[in-house]
Amino acid sequence: MRHDGAAGKPDRILVVLLGVIGVLVAVALAVVFLRGDPKPLDENSPAGVVQRYSAAVIDGDTAAAGTYLTDEARDQCIEKFIGMPRPERVVLVDTNERQESATVTVSIVQSSDGGPFGPSEYESEDSFALVKSGGAWKIAAAPYTLLACTGTPVRP
Repeated sequence: MRHDGAAGKPDRILVVLLGVIGVLVAVALAVVFLRGDPKPLDENSPAGVVQRYSAAVIDGDTAAAGTYLTDEARDQCIEKFIGMPRPERVVLVDTNERQESATVTVSIVQSSDGGPFGPSEYESEDSFALVKSGGAWKIAAAPYTLLACTGTPVRP
């Protein structure tokens, strides 16, 4: 009985192709699940101040968040904002640093459990205004969804 080697070739190619796809999927999953927390930015930079402030707000640590605000910014809390959900994520978009002031633009992602189609996400862009106070960057104005007095903690 004669065995034709060409008949086995497509099977080997398919197996190799499926193996490569499997490895790519495994690598992609590893990247997603092992990326961990974001790298902390320089705490003396405007972006670093916004990063630490935003993390404190999301965690519900209003005392820590308040340390990054100017006195005037701490007075921005208005009762109508209390009870709003805090953002899930805050992503740095841009930083514009000047001598005594800075603007840090972020993307704010909020989610909602309700709705006829289940959970949903909403993303918006907003900016922080920072000023240099005593040699340190302080937040003079924060997006209302990231005011230290709003909502309840995202993380228990």
